[in-house]
Amino acid sequence: MSTVEEIEKAIAKLPKKEFWKLAEWFDEHREEVWDHEIENDAKPGGPLAKLAKQALKEIDAGETIPLDEFFRNP
Repeated sequence: MSTVEEIEKAIAKLPKKEFWKLAEWFDEHREEVWDHEIENDAKPGGPLAKLAKQALKEIDAGETIPLDEFFRNP
């Protein structure tokens, strides 16, 4: 199996029990991939670290407002 279309066809043929087993595996795998992505982005020099640094700079400069105040003023 080398294409998504072939994989989709194979999945469609699975017995119900096997389908749900695959669905559970896929959900867990997707979460692991997402967690790994976030961990990498949060490492020093990563995109999230850069955003955090910028946000802290803006907070220190008084360029922000508290979230509760933000949500009260549409």
